[in-house]
Amino acid sequence: MSNPFETLAGPESSGTSASRARWMVLAWLCALSGILYVDRICISAAITPMQADLGLTNTQMSYVLMAFTLAYGIFEIPTGRWGDRIGPRRVLTRISIWWSAFTVLTGFCTGLNSLILVRFLFGAGEAGAFPNAARVVSRWFPTQERGRVQGILLAASQAGGALSPFVASWLILTVGWRAAFAAFGVLGFLWAFGFFLWFRDEPEEHPGVNPEELSHIRRSTSPSSSEHAAVPWAAVFSSSSVILLSLIMICASFNSYIYFSWFLKYLQAARGLDQSQAGLLSSVVLGCAAVGTLAGGWSLDITGAAKSSSGRRLHGCCCFLIAAALLASALLQEDVFPAVALTGLSCFFTQATQALWWSCAIQISGRHVGALFGLMNSAGVFGALSSQFLVGALADHFGARGLSGRDQWDPIFVINCGVLGTAAILWGCFIQKPVEHSETSEL
Repeated sequence: MSNPFETLAGPESSGTSASRARWMVLAWLCALSGILYVDRICISAAITPMQADLGLTNTQMSYVLMAFTLAYGIFEIPTGRWGDRIGPRRVLTRISIWWSAFTVLTGFCTGLNSLILVRFLFGAGEAGAFPNAARVVSRWFPTQERGRVQGILLAASQAGGALSPFVASWLILTVGWRAAFAAFGVLGFLWAFGFFLWFRDEPEEHPGVNPEELSHIRRSTSPSSSEHAAVPWAAVFSSSSVILLSLIMICASFNSYIYFSWFLKYLQAARGLDQSQAGLLSSVVLGCAAVGTLAGGWSLDITGAAKSSSGRRLHGCCCFLIAAALLASALLQEDVFPAVALTGLSCFFTQATQALWWSCAIQISGRHVGALFGLMNSAGVFGALSSQFLVGALADHFGARGLSGRDQWDPIFVINCGVLGTAAILWGCFIQKPVEHSETSEL
């Protein structure tokens, strides 16, 4: 049976010019990451109406948000390893169907316990998406294209996240928070159907890849072996590269999940905005993050920063130092609009390091991209859980002592300035060595 999506991939053969099926692969991955972040972040817009309907405190909402993050971390490594074994086509399809189902079911929850259970299962289903996407990138794109590819892919996720607060706020005001979750869940089902029909795990297997494109892809990659060697866990856990990238991800996730989970609520409770205004400005901040991710990826290819040890350290360290300074400046602003603008610029610079992190993680993982990328990415769960809990817990703590507004909600951002400074120090110490050749000199 012919594949109805073949014609979108490019010609099956070309005498002189290469087909461009790999860019359709990138389009599918961008759609995946965008929808993933829409579904992940839309709950931030629903916090206030959920609390009103279900009688939940800020701390209880922290538990709901943390349930997703905890499950995501637990299942990230095994799902990444699963993709190494059976290929990302089947695993990514299963991930999309699973998370979409539990996005819909979020709208059927009736209290704290059901919310925690559904969001935990949502996180378990979504785990492994980015490790398997990283494996696709490592198989379908030569090294010299990966900086911009990773930047575009991560920018797509941030763009989905940026759209989510604004669109979710509009939907909630229009149809209510329960129906909004059902609407968001449909997107992932559609993606899973189309992706499974069109995609193949290896370029050699895809009818839209001609010999010229295959030769281009294989300049710096090789066909995947059918043998799956054991992961050298002793070398992994003694690798300074793995440890530092994991710690950097913890800091980056601490920062990101403040904005993914709580920033819209912060704008309402601390800055006095209504649902619509808060949704729009939250989207502006996350939009700045998306632009930063894209700019960071392109800058890696243009400047070649990821190819030298000094370039990697300088790029990562400077971006986080600038981000910390901008966030500190935002805290000094009484007017909401300059504060949001400076916060958005802070997010721009933090996310400008994401393509660098992906590039380093893929390079040191070698044959075990799914498992090791999953390991380092899942380390971010510790940072995400910390910020998700602290925002709600600190708000309730200071609220119980009679504080309100910014006095109640700003302390988490003071802590975050320190976290961003720590990330800058970690990038300054980073040394890149492949896990299976840890005795070699720095790349």
